[in-house]
Amino acid sequence: MKLLLLADPNSPHTIKWASSLCLFDIDIIIFTLCDLHVDDYDKIDNIKIITSNMQIGTTEGAWNKLKYLRVLPVLKKTIKTFKPDIVHAHYASSYGLLGSLANFSPFILSIWGSDVYSFPKKSFLHQKILQYNLIKADKILSTSNVMKKEIGIYTNKNVEVTPFGIDLQKFKPTKVKSLFKGNDIVIGTVKTLDKKYGIDYLIKAFKIVCNKQQNLPLKLLIVGGGPQDQKTELEKLVADLEIKNKVIFTDNVPFKMVSTYHNMLSIFVALSTEIESFGVAIIEASACQKPVVVSNVGGLPEVVDDKKTGFVVEAKNEYAAAEKIEKLVLDKKLRDKMGEEGRKRVKKLYNWDDNVRQMLRIYQEVCIE
Repeated sequence: MKLLLLADPNSPHTIKWASSLCLFDIDIIIFTLCDLHVDDYDKIDNIKIITSNMQIGTTEGAWNKLKYLRVLPVLKKTIKTFKPDIVHAHYASSYGLLGSLANFSPFILSIWGSDVYSFPKKSFLHQKILQYNLIKADKILSTSNVMKKEIGIYTNKNVEVTPFGIDLQKFKPTKVKSLFKGNDIVIGTVKTLDKKYGIDYLIKAFKIVCNKQQNLPLKLLIVGGGPQDQKTELEKLVADLEIKNKVIFTDNVPFKMVSTYHNMLSIFVALSTEIESFGVAIIEASACQKPVVVSNVGGLPEVVDDKKTGFVVEAKNEYAAAEKIEKLVLDKKLRDKMGEEGRKRVKKLYNWDDNVRQMLRIYQEVCIE
């Protein structure tokens, strides 16, 4: 089979899909609008990257999408030369538009999140672009059930849920060389330093717990990079709350190191304030047998069995988060039990091998149709 992916090759999700699918005798070309910044594909013979050589970006301005017409000849030439069996676009508002304009069938469209939650709400034209892409797609995929409902606002077509699962061999409880002492209780998150991820609420919640449990060796680990102004703002908050000696920021870490940082944690926290389609980092933490505390936003509650694998709390409420974090801080047996239940749940619902088999089945079905 020949598969043409329209996607950002630097995204960990693209890397996971491409590197897994190529193991099943599939030749893959990733057609991209951006430069390649990772080396994950260097040793894979049947994956090729083709860039448009036109730095038009993937910004969400509706009129900016007209620039995609400049890329079409390059894409159509790639299709003519490669002769793919399937064109699969990841992200509906940018690569989805490219796939739609290419007028190739079968065309699969995977929706990731902001392309349906925020893009169509920008203007009437944005909405029409998304609806056009959905009309052109032979198959529409969503990463979560909650996002499937959102997609249903813009199309009557059937939408299949294909989660971003976890490689259980890479994400598992493992002893690692830690940044902390053995008796430290480490609360943390693995997220881009973006305002919408509520890391400021995590810092405030951590401070509340520290004030109440002054004799415990509490630490906060914030894993991820992001805009410098946002990092500066978060560092100032940490300084203002007088907890600099308890908090570590790591900046960006390679995807292959993410599981290492998860295994440094005692408790994982994700307090997003805006809609998220799917909590990948949460199931990564659960796979590493960490109890989780998450906000009741978007697809985050979908990946947590409340009071069994972790706790779901009200968004934008550091006191609610602090209450559950403190409960876990004070009860190691509860942490261990929730962590064990979390890994069992990931094995059952979010096993990456199952997700890959599901995608292969979808590919076979659209080729037959």
